[in-house]
Amino acid sequence: MTLDNFNFAGKKAIVRVDFNVPLNENGQITDDTRIRGALPTLKKILADGGALIIMSHMGKPKGKVNAKYSLSQIVDAVSAHLGVAVKFAPDCAKAADAAAALKAGEVLLLENLRFYAEEEGKPVDVDKEDPAYEEAKKAMKAKQKEFAKTLASYADCYVNDAFGTAHRKHASTAVIADYFDADHKMLGLLMEKEVTAVDNILNNIKRPFTAIMGGSKVSTKIGIIENLMDKVDNLILCGGMTYTFAKAMGGNVGKSICEEDKLDLALDIMAKAKEKGVNLVLGTDCVAGDDFSNDCHTQIVPSNNIPEGWEGLDAGPETQKAFAEAIKGAKTILWNGPAGVFEFDNFTAGSRAIAQAIAEATKNGAFSLIGGGDSVACINKFGMADQVSYISTGGGALLEAIEGKVLPGIAAIKG
Repeated sequence: MTLDNFNFAGKKAIVRVDFNVPLNENGQITDDTRIRGALPTLKKILADGGALIIMSHMGKPKGKVNAKYSLSQIVDAVSAHLGVAVKFAPDCAKAADAAAALKAGEVLLLENLRFYAEEEGKPVDVDKEDPAYEEAKKAMKAKQKEFAKTLASYADCYVNDAFGTAHRKHASTAVIADYFDADHKMLGLLMEKEVTAVDNILNNIKRPFTAIMGGSKVSTKIGIIENLMDKVDNLILCGGMTYTFAKAMGGNVGKSICEEDKLDLALDIMAKAKEKGVNLVLGTDCVAGDDFSNDCHTQIVPSNNIPEGWEGLDAGPETQKAFAEAIKGAKTILWNGPAGVFEFDNFTAGSRAIAQAIAEATKNGAFSLIGGGDSVACINKFGMADQVSYISTGGGALLEAIEGKVLPGIAAIKG
């Protein structure tokens, strides 16, 4: 069943969204991209004459109630976006009465699903090394089913529109789907768009294909780097991982972030790129700082010759040119991870150069997909979100999909 074909009139729909939005110290939302992303699905259900039960997680409360992660903080924002006064259920597992009382056109937001360990289905009080862990895990899986069954009991149909958690086999993202037949469970509109965007990157490649992978660690991106090797023409590796590569080639990286135990892996990646004919673009110069702060002293130095006591915080001017060169001629572009510490205003130039080159290539007909929290925050910070083809709401889910893994949240509905 697809959302477009389903008539929600007189039905209660429970919708898994990803409202794990960033909040400042006053509990105010600093980036509402994820809420805006889910609106088409939520509004379609209400427009049909359905009642809406929204569920999400926020942060990592590890199965314990924690006011810092309460979804009560976002009720007003969700109400404003939907144009409906949203009701709130302070306990997601004890919301049967509130759900039963919902009338057509009304909305109920459930409290953070992860206040229950059953949502993630992992024992919280038993260490993995403990001999009792396997037993505890089995018991928790049974509890997870019960928890999912409770959530399912609130509604007539289930919609998963949370791409950001589609790679997790959680109660609300996958297990709950077992309690609805094929005609009463479906992907949301955002999820459908995400699946199509990933498909474009994986199976509908127009060449040249340039992928930009940033971030601090090679180790967290190795699976996707290896998978992309068989697909891309140009692979830009930037951000903190620059310095692991520089050190692997015998350079000095000062006090820059560097994975000492991954130097062989870096050399291995370089050899693979050469063997597969992939143009691997690494930083040659960087903006180094004498402290990890926005107002530190800076100098431009070669990425492989950073003075002692200094660290690379952004891509240098020569590197920016090389990155732009590899991006501008591309017809398919994937960007995940910034080129520097873009959170500091003085170190945004490298990431901005990437964003500008992507916008230019998109204008010239390229398909560009931006994914992962930091890249999305980057493109929003630069006010360029409307100049790229697609912005994914999923970080880990996007990467796993591009690695070719089956996402449980999608499989639970599509089989």
